[in-house]
Amino acid sequence: MDSITRNAYAKINLGLDVIRRREDGYHEVKMIMQSIGLCDTLTFTRKDEAGIVVVTDKKELPGDENNLIYRAAKLLTDTCRIKQGVHISLEKKIPMAAGMAGGSTDAAAVFHGMNEMFSLGLSVDEMCGLAVKIGADVPYCIKGGTALAEGIGEQLTDLPGMPDCFLLIAKPDIDVSTRFVYENLHADSLEDHPDIDGMIDAIRRRDLGGVTERLGNVLETVTVKKYPEVEEIKNFMKEHGALNALMSGSGPTVFGIYDSKEKALEARTGLERGKTAKQIFVTVPVNVLR
Repeated sequence: MDSITRNAYAKINLGLDVIRRREDGYHEVKMIMQSIGLCDTLTFTRKDEAGIVVVTDKKELPGDENNLIYRAAKLLTDTCRIKQGVHISLEKKIPMAAGMAGGSTDAAAVFHGMNEMFSLGLSVDEMCGLAVKIGADVPYCIKGGTALAEGIGEQLTDLPGMPDCFLLIAKPDIDVSTRFVYENLHADSLEDHPDIDGMIDAIRRRDLGGVTERLGNVLETVTVKKYPEVEEIKNFMKEHGALNALMSGSGPTVFGIYDSKEKALEARTGLERGKTAKQIFVTVPVNVLR
């Protein structure tokens, strides 16, 4: 197999709670992760000569060791002693610096793509064990679907698929540093915590209303304060048909959950008329990826 293509699906956080800051500086989290239909596309081409070449369609995305795609390919090449080289091209659709795991999901696609191309025979669990060296979200992105993530995000429990719905995704024209958000989060003094266990029960019952009424993300306490556009977009969605809306990850992307495609498309049109959000998509949850 000389060339293969893989999709790398974005994620949203239906619930994101931070339990505490650990002594090693990492934050202990409890999150519900959900894959969605918005995705990047990676094409892998085998090279006879050794080496890794990464080409992206965004000038602001490097193709060197500063890109998680390159780092994942290098880790696999070294660990599995791959003698041949690989050329990886990226078509980027997931907004960058958006709280949607765009870099992590690209890295996850590298694990799947190179595992198949070079017949490495790695199981999903083996890939996840390696992937955590690249980033805490990468193991989840390898598995995808709906999952509870604990620890620093690497302890995963598979959940039944999210109830059917439509998602309106909107990213304002700002970039948010995940490091900034966590460094300014006062985990010990948080008063409100999302009902993660209740959301898990609602997912298992396929109760969309039970899911939407429990949406919560403690990182909003930092991001919304600095970027009020996030709250503006949330309020717009809720005023225009969304069952509820929430910021994903550390932001600034906001998603609204709709029970009909028509409502989501109508709200998208309204957002497009305004100037708050620059990247806007309508998509659906993806419960089985690979």
